[in-house]
Amino acid sequence: MLVLGLESSCDETAVALVNDAGDIRANIVLSQLAEHRPYGGVVPEIAARSHLDHLDGLIVKALREAAVGFDDLQGVAATLGPGLIGGVLVAAMTGKAIAAARGLPFVAVNHLEGHALTARLTDRLDFPYLLLLVSGGHCQLLAVEGVGRYRRYGGTIDDAVGEAFDKTAKLLGLGYPGGPAVERAAETGDPARFPLPRPLKGRPGCDFSFSGLKTAVRQQVERLVELSPQDRADLAASFQASVAEVMIDRSRNALVRFRQDTGRPGPLVVAGGVAANRALRHALTDLTESEGTELVAPPPKLCTDNAAMIAWAGLERLRLGQRDALDAPARPRWPLEELQRPDNPLEMTA
Repeated sequence: MLVLGLESSCDETAVALVNDAGDIRANIVLSQLAEHRPYGGVVPEIAARSHLDHLDGLIVKALREAAVGFDDLQGVAATLGPGLIGGVLVAAMTGKAIAAARGLPFVAVNHLEGHALTARLTDRLDFPYLLLLVSGGHCQLLAVEGVGRYRRYGGTIDDAVGEAFDKTAKLLGLGYPGGPAVERAAETGDPARFPLPRPLKGRPGCDFSFSGLKTAVRQQVERLVELSPQDRADLAASFQASVAEVMIDRSRNALVRFRQDTGRPGPLVVAGGVAANRALRHALTDLTESEGTELVAPPPKLCTDNAAMIAWAGLERLRLGQRDALDAPARPRWPLEELQRPDNPLEMTA
């Protein structure tokens, strides 16, 4: 079974071809960083127009790279949310058009489920496992019990961690995108110089909060007035250390609850764009080793937005007998907890 995956929910236009043996036959990601850099963030209108300009050409390129044609496909999967709705519609309508024209089953994929199931593509992981999903728009801890079966342990009560990285990078004048910029600056910084807060650390539960941390960074910048290169490095390192400590504290609580719920110690999977941060990965590795379990972290190129994870999520559902109607709606918001379960026949269409 070979599935075409399409992704356009934010600022990457992506196309992939994946089969049910887990072979990624093609995985093309076109970044829009240069188009959004002058604005210091993603501009939805620019993103949608760029997806329109490039998606068709990327599909042709992916088919050539995999040495297959449309006749070789057994399904089409496209992100239908959550995301910037103008961009989401590009992959959604393109995927539906291909499925209709070729008589192929169509799967409407939740972008977050794509991240959640990536570890099954890369590491052949069995259910259940604990997921730390960290990206520009999302920050949550969930028990992944099966396809379409997610139990939320906690999430951010204000801002996502990726957004906090971007805001900190902007405050420090480090450029866009913020996550990699902060990580690079932190390499030469002193993480103990600035006493930044660790929001919610030590409290019960698995929720996150990052708005106060962003405010603390801004206040430090205002006190310094003019930032030297070392000031920027030290603030970046202090911010990154604070985020890592919070992540470890919240994840430790989630591991305890996961063990209570399942009788298993883990594993802990980290996914999403922020999962590419090496300092966070090192901290999570130390945590899982101390808790007697393992950290599963997909390769960085499969942590950031890509279409291989969308194709794989589509495959997972097709193997369980699910396909979606071509009037499936695109959604700017689509929590994982609201996903349809493929084992419910009322939620399948022939």
